[in-house]
Amino acid sequence: MIVINFVISAILIFFAFVIMAGKGDGLIAGYNLASEAKRKKVNIKRLRLFTTAILFLACIFLCTIAFIRNNDVLNVAVLIFIILIIGLVILANTWAKKK
Repeated sequence: MIVINFVISAILIFFAFVIMAGKGDGLIAGYNLASEAKRKKVNIKRLRLFTTAILFLACIFLCTIAFIRNNDVLNVAVLIFIILIIGLVILANTWAKKK
């Protein structure tokens, strides 16, 4: 389990660097299928920043839960992670739009 978490974390870190470098815009859900008119309404630098932050948070979460043995602590960690991700996704959808 620990090895699998670290392998998945390494893959997520790789994709985070690809997206932050500007080479992986097609990997961002919603942006890759949007029309050109909708893409022009998005500040792609901010969207990349939030996507990278979400990927790094997922890596930290996976590495952390690999060592948690108590189910109560694990449930709280999962709940905190879900709340953080939902908040970041909402913020990315509002803050990343051009005004």
